[in-house]
Amino acid sequence: MFMDFLRNNSIAAGILAVLRVYLGWQWMTAGWSKVTGGFDASGYLNGVVNNEAVIEQYPTYHAFIEGFALPNAGVFSFMVAWGELLVGIGLLLGILTTAAVFFGMIMNFAFMFAGTISSNPFLVLISIFVIAAGYNAGRYGGDRWVIPYIRQVIFKKNASAQSAA
Repeated sequence: MFMDFLRNNSIAAGILAVLRVYLGWQWMTAGWSKVTGGFDASGYLNGVVNNEAVIEQYPTYHAFIEGFALPNAGVFSFMVAWGELLVGIGLLLGILTTAAVFFGMIMNFAFMFAGTISSNPFLVLISIFVIAAGYNAGRYGGDRWVIPYIRQVIFKKNASAQSAA
């Protein structure tokens, strides 16, 4: 019953729009400051590598950070800065909302695995409602037009391919 409300109700869509915009603002401002401020993740990644809690609790994640992320800190700096900014823009505008909140959650969990608590658990909690709502979370945003267009283009091509076969 709650899931039906979350996924189909217009009142829920309004509440979700407020939550989505809040999340979007958090991500966009964090990303914008990194994109415009010359963000370098190498110091953060070094801190993760030296964090005893990460070493003990998440040895595989620690190995990934030490062996792959740290040597490629420049690429990770770019991906984090632009990823945060794009997730924020997607959520603020309500365009590809489910994808944006999914990638935001991935970043939240990566930061938490790295030992950074900050606002990440709170953002994940809000994100769970947005992702569970699916399309309804972007109903009062760009998804109102973008998702039907994408569905029409994809399913029209699939229907054409099936009828030609």
